[in-house]
Amino acid sequence: MSLPVWLQTTLLLTASNVFMTFAWYGHLKTLQHRAWLVAALASWGIALFEYLLQVPANRIGATSLSLPQLKILQEVITLTVFAPFAVFYMNQPLKLDYLWAALCILGAVYFIFRT
Repeated sequence: MSLPVWLQTTLLLTASNVFMTFAWYGHLKTLQHRAWLVAALASWGIALFEYLLQVPANRIGATSLSLPQLKILQEVITLTVFAPFAVFYMNQPLKLDYLWAALCILGAVYFIFRT
């Protein structure tokens, strides 16, 4: 039994987004005292794994989701992955603004997925 397309896409994009978040922001914590080139090369190495998951996710998703739906799904996943990353890994304070941002994105989800 195979998973529905939307679930396959969501799982792959979520895993991809974990790599993306570390590639984009992880160096701010772990490589802040190294040359920017070292951080860039490390980020590119991490980003390779992001793309190895993101490209198939979007190809699978495109079989039943529209391009705008794929984009909004990615944005929802980005915020869902980023908020815990910021709070737990980067030790940023949890802000009410995360809730407001999430509500705005939920509005976008409603409008892009309604039929």
